[in-house]
Amino acid sequence: MGFKEEIKSKFENNHLMAAVNIIYTANWLRDVSAPIYKKHNILSQHYNILRIVNGSYPKPVSPGYIKEVMLDKGRDLTRLVDKLVKLGYVERQLSKNNRRKMEITITQSGINIIEIIGEEILDLYSSYKINEQEAFQLSNLLDKLRE
Repeated sequence: MGFKEEIKSKFENNHLMAAVNIIYTANWLRDVSAPIYKKHNILSQHYNILRIVNGSYPKPVSPGYIKEVMLDKGRDLTRLVDKLVKLGYVERQLSKNNRRKMEITITQSGINIIEIIGEEILDLYSSYKINEQEAFQLSNLLDKLRE
C-alpha cells in the first residue's frame, strides 16, 4: 500500500505529494529505528551526537559545532550531552587554551556503542526493499531537492 492510502489523502500536484511523502517517510524511519536506540537507553539524537564527536576523534568538538551539524537541531543539546556524559560515552571539559570554551570528546565506551548500534541500524536499513543503486539515486534526488 502506498502512503497516500495509508494517510487517506489526495494531493493537488506531485510536488506536494513528494514533500508530504518525505515527511511521512522520515517519521516512519524514526519510528522503526527507535527500538534499537531504546534498547541501548539512548535516543537517535544521542547517536547522532556520538557520530559527530567520533568523526573528529581524537580532536575534541565544541557544542556549537555539534549543534551546527546535528540532524535534529531543535533539541536541547546540553541535556543530550549531559546524558552521554552520565553514560560514560563522552567527556566534557573546559579548553586548556580558552577557559570559556567547552570541549567534548568521545570515550572508548562511546566508540564501542557506536559500533554496536551502527551494525544494528545498518542491518535494519539494508533490509529495505531498495538496492544499493536505488538508495544512491534516492539520496542524490533528495540532495537535488535541497539545492
